[in-house]
Amino acid sequence: MIGKGQLLQDKVIFITGASSGIGAAAASVFAREGAAVVLAARRKERLSAVVAELDDKGFDASYVVTDLTRAQDVREAVDFVVERHGRLDGAFNNAGIGGDQAPLHRMEDDVYDSIIDTNVRGVWNCLRAEINAMLGNGGGSIVNNSSVGGLVAIPAAAPYVASKHAVVGFTRAAADEYARQGIRVNAVAPGSTRSEITADWYDRNPGLEDSIHAITPQGRTAAPEEIAEAAAWLLSDRASYVTGVVMPVDGGFVNR
Repeated sequence: MIGKGQLLQDKVIFITGASSGIGAAAASVFAREGAAVVLAARRKERLSAVVAELDDKGFDASYVVTDLTRAQDVREAVDFVVERHGRLDGAFNNAGIGGDQAPLHRMEDDVYDSIIDTNVRGVWNCLRAEINAMLGNGGGSIVNNSSVGGLVAIPAAAPYVASKHAVVGFTRAAADEYARQGIRVNAVAPGSTRSEITADWYDRNPGLEDSIHAITPQGRTAAPEEIAEAAAWLLSDRASYVTGVVMPVDGGFVNR
């Protein structure tokens, strides 16, 4: 019955970008809510450390080193989930990068290419592999990590903004296309959140965090766990009639 027990009880959840920040927080939150979690990222040492911490707490956690920009890598990662657990119930496509900030006319091609390759192609590769696995299992739930930059403009970050708008487009298109096959696809759109991306931006732009706080109704930066909690609900059966939604988790930023 909906509403009973843990949010993700007995679910098998795949998490990308899980070696730090929101992804690592999601691994902990999802495991605490009853899920078996499989973590994916490029950094083996960081993944191993996160999984070891979860293992010490008695959670079912494993990892697979994956380059999300390579379709074959992603297919093999999802195959690993299915081989280990017999199915894939949910996925949190969290991995992404911010890249350098600069006015659009001064942005370098390599910055654009890197952001689009990770934030757009990475989600594209994940959606195809995950949906394919879920179609063979009667359905599932996917949450993509977009950004407030997928809903409104952010100065000096045109490639990032474009990439996160693309994630919103993928979310809505996939939700529409696979709803009748039992697959729900939603997105979270975090505002200022403690992560490697924001730490890098704030370090290189003194005063930027204070400026964002000044125009955020709650007046603060989110903890990664706060984004993970929202993703957990969207992945859960308690959100069974929710699909195609892009949920701001931003302290009221886009509603100001």
